[in-house]
Amino acid sequence: MRIAQKYSHLNGEEYLIVHHKQLYKEIREVISNIDAATLKTKISKELRKVGSNLYSPVELNNVFLREFSARSWSESRYNYYITLNRDLMEKCILMPANEQKKYLMQQGEKDPIYSYNQTDFVKDKIAVEVQFGKYSFVAYDLFVKHMLFYSGGVINLGIEVLPTKKMQMQMSSGIAYYEGEVYNVMRQGRNSPPVPLLILGIEP
Repeated sequence: MRIAQKYSHLNGEEYLIVHHKQLYKEIREVISNIDAATLKTKISKELRKVGSNLYSPVELNNVFLREFSARSWSESRYNYYITLNRDLMEKCILMPANEQKKYLMQQGEKDPIYSYNQTDFVKDKIAVEVQFGKYSFVAYDLFVKHMLFYSGGVINLGIEVLPTKKMQMQMSSGIAYYEGEVYNVMRQGRNSPPVPLLILGIEP
């Protein structure tokens, strides 16, 4: 596979080139090592595509996991406690989860709610999400997950890997695609979401 298009938000790609050139090379190697022709294993049951061989999201995710894991990229989990008090949230957001709970209870929160988020691959504070799911999953990645990890000091950059429209047309309906998601980011303005991002559009 190859990177067909890319969109750098808040100097995401520039940060990667200057500070993590080797990691950027690894990401490009992972993508180029994947033979998409072997991953058309899903037989469509959709009316307009019935009987067609489509790219399988499950198989795609498996090969990306194999390739990234071989290069010591691993899943990361960010644990935190929820408070609706903005001042308390800002003061405790960088604390470990157990300290957050203790601090919130000391400040009068009777029963802080525990929550967490996890991201596919993280290495040296660079996060990569490989997304072959529905539109809502990508929106959550871009506007919630990457931002949460960034504000929590877990990452310095979020990378989203998506199929281009050309590839998405050979997948099940409802799969998010690069052009649509970049458009959604651009519509928010230059500074939203407030986290450096690099969005990559891939295809065979």
